[in-house]
This record gives sequence, C-alpha cells and structure tokens, in this order.
Amino acid sequence: MKKIKSALISVSDKSNLKPLLKALKENKINLISSGGTFKKIQKLKFKCLEISKFTNFNEILDGRVKTLHPKIYAGILNKRNFKSHQVELKKNNFENIDLVIVNFYPFEKNLMQTKNHSKIIENIDIGGPTMVRAAAKNYDDVTVITSTEQYSELIDQLKKNKGSTTLEFRKRMSQTAFSETAYYDSLIADYFNRESKIFFPQKKIIHANLVERLRYGENPHQQSAIYSQTQNDVIKKIHGKDLSYNNYNDIFSALAISKSFPKNTGTVIVKHANPCGVSLAKDKLKSFKSALACDPISAFGGIISCNFKITETISKEINKIFFEVIIANGFEKNALRILKSKRNLRIIDSSNFLINDKLKFNSFNNSILIQSEDKQIFSKKNFKIVSKKKPTKSEFENLIFALNVCRHVKSNAIVIASEKSTVGIGSGQPSRLDSCKIAINKMKKFFKSNNEIVAASDAFFPFVDGIEKLVQSGVSAVIQPGGSIKDKEIIKFANQTGTVLIFSKTRHFKH
Repeated sequence: MKKIKSALISVSDKSNLKPLLKALKENKINLISSGGTFKKIQKLKFKCLEISKFTNFNEILDGRVKTLHPKIYAGILNKRNFKSHQVELKKNNFENIDLVIVNFYPFEKNLMQTKNHSKIIENIDIGGPTMVRAAAKNYDDVTVITSTEQYSELIDQLKKNKGSTTLEFRKRMSQTAFSETAYYDSLIADYFNRESKIFFPQKKIIHANLVERLRYGENPHQQSAIYSQTQNDVIKKIHGKDLSYNNYNDIFSALAISKSFPKNTGTVIVKHANPCGVSLAKDKLKSFKSALACDPISAFGGIISCNFKITETISKEINKIFFEVIIANGFEKNALRILKSKRNLRIIDSSNFLINDKLKFNSFNNSILIQSEDKQIFSKKNFKIVSKKKPTKSEFENLIFALNVCRHVKSNAIVIASEKSTVGIGSGQPSRLDSCKIAINKMKKFFKSNNEIVAASDAFFPFVDGIEKLVQSGVSAVIQPGGSIKDKEIIKFANQTGTVLIFSKTRHFKH
C-alpha cells in the first residue's frame, strides 16, 4: 500500500473531475495543477496550488514549458526507500508527488479537424507524456491515471484502502500508461511519415484501439479481438448477435466490393470472404435478386451488402433466406422491423463507412507484410483492345464490371458476367483452368438466359485452354492483363473464334 499525500492533475479532457476531486479532498490529498485544469478546479471550488507557485518558476514560451521542472520530476521519480534519494530531495527542498493524473492534448482529434500543419504541431503534447512516463516508471511509489474511465477505480482504491493504492493497481495503471504514450507517439510518427509521403519507413509503428474481444477466431480454439486504427468505428451494428471473427472477415470483403460501386447502386453476397453473387442492376430489387441468382446455394448462410437503403420490399425477399449478416446504407423503418423479426440476424448500417488510403497488413510469426490497397479506378483508356473484333458499348461496360469484381475474388479468379451481374465465379484455385471450369459450371447450373456473357481474369492466361473453355461456354468477350509468352496464340485464338479480347495491362491478384 502507498499512502497518497499529493497529486498533480493536468488534463485536456476535464469531464468527470468533480467526483474525483471530492474523493481526493476526503482523503486530504493536496492538489497541484496548471493552466486550464487549475482554473477548472478553482471553478469547481476545490483548493489547488498552481504549478508555477509550486516550482517558483513561471510558465514560458507561450505555455510550451510549464511542468518541465526538476521539482516536478524529482517529486515523481525519487525512490522512497532509497536514502540517497531522500537526502537529495531534502537538500533541494523538494517534496513527493504520489499521484499523477494526466491525459494528453487531443492530437488525434485535431488531425480530423484541421490540415493546418502549425496547429497540428502545437497540439503535440510534451509535458503530459513526459510526466506520465516518469510516473509509470516509478509505479512502486507513484500512481498514474491517464483516462477519465479510470477515475472510478481510483476512487474505489482510495475508499477501500483509506487513501492508499495497491501495488497491483499501480502496476496495471503503469502498463496502461505506457500503452497510452506509445499510442500517442505512434500517431505523431504516422502523421510525419504521411506528410513526407514515406509509406514504408525504417521502423513501422502500428497504432490501434480495441473495438472488442471476440468469442474466438476462425475456429473455437483460436483467440481473437478486433482493433481499429481510428477512434470512431463507422461499421455500426444495430441488431443481432455479436459479430465473430469470420463475420468481420466477410463484412470487410463485402464492403470492399460494394463501396467500389457508384453511389446507391449494387448488391454483393459474400461467403467465406469470396463473392458468390454481385449485381449492379439499377432496380434495387432486381439487383438483390440477380446477385442471389448467381449462386443461391452458396449464398445460404452468407452475408449481403447493399450499397443503398434497404426497402420494405427488399427486406421481405431477404427474410425468405437464411443470412448471417445484412449490411446497407440505412434501412426504411418497416424494413428494419421485418429484418429484426429474426433475433440473431446481424444488421449493420454502413452509411458512414468509407474506404480510405491506409495500408493493408498481413502477418505471420514475427513478419508483417504491408501493401497499399488495390483501389485502381478503371476506365476505358486503361485498356487495350487486341482482337480484330471490337466490343460493343454493353460488352465493354460488362467487362469493366466483371474485372472490378474479379479483383476482389481469391486468386486464381475468373468472373463471368451478363448485364452487370455475375453469372459464374471461379475462385481460389491453383489452376486458372480449374477456376474457368468452376465459373462455367456455376453459370450452367443457375443462369438461364440468351443474353451476351463476358468474362474477366485477374491475371494472364498461361495457355489457350482457359480462354478456349470460356468461349466454348458462350463467352463473347474476355478481359485479362496479358503478359504471357503465349499472348500471340491467345490473340490468334480470339480472332479465329470472333471473340473480343482486351488486355487490362494490370494484374489483380488477391491471395
């Protein structure tokens, strides 16, 4: 146990101070503070000594230097059971500081509010993190509090232990404090790297906030949690069971596709992180039905992401089938009522979800792979028509749609499409020919129409056999990156069969 006699309080977030100050007063703890915190404590009618009077040194440099003083740090860092430390304190007329309550300038919040570099720099806290690190280092003797959420636990400690704190509590607060300073510094480092357009610095620091601990990972024997690199989680669950690791994985896969579509259009159905149906049909009900028709068997137990507001009519159609998760840009009141009739159905509002330019991580053992997202915007000028036959307008639009879906399908990937809806998807095969066969078999099983069909491949065809299978199944146009030593043979085959062939020039693997 360590009896607390004096506390230094310097907080940017001044909420919930009154009950804390009341508890400190009840335990006869002397208060030291500065700046806005000092004024707030006075306003709440509690006694407090201003830091400049405590140190006999006024703030300088527009407040940049106010707590950086030996009397502060000697009071925090001295070891109470070291005789030499106590002799030095007495010699310098310094006294102990037993409790440090600090939270930092809101640097992260400031980044969201301004792009003014000078303002951002002035919101880098120096004194706060320095005091916190000092107190956290000396947790044997000093208690450090870094969040308003810790106030109630501190108050309980003081009450139970008659103005003291336990070693276990101080050590736990110390661990949290070092996480806070590390997180804060990582935000600053990340900001400067982005300012300098350094995406892969010599030392990469990753910061993230815990969103929630999950029941388990991909399988029940694996532990799991989800973190966010922002403080605001814009994927908002409004109904249903807790989300699992696999749910999140599917949600991210679905949103990556649906948010690549024009505003208020498009339906995506995902199963095991792969799309099993996608449609850009203008009519929203038709969009859902077309996405489902691509592979209704695989869709069972999957998740839907609608890049539009779900209506009552669509909700009735959705409720006919078992889905794990429904995502949409909002829900009509009656639609929500209908969907909520299924108690366990997870309903997600993604109205405010935006895909940003942050990097993508993949880890194994002690290694982390980092890359930028595949967010290339497709346009006709990026493609090269290499066949004698030119595509019609509708063929070209369907090819671009198919390629956009294809880059979100696990490699090797083949997507067959008609009227901006997928009709066959082959994914995740070691052989591109096998992916072609799977896509064709899916199409033959579920697609009943004489409309033109096109196909996209995420990488080049190494041999003629893959494109040959597609053409034999009725595909009239194919888009692929090109770059194979067999390109000339594949172009020759396209010309012999009257097939449109376009090179996208860019490969779109997703592993």
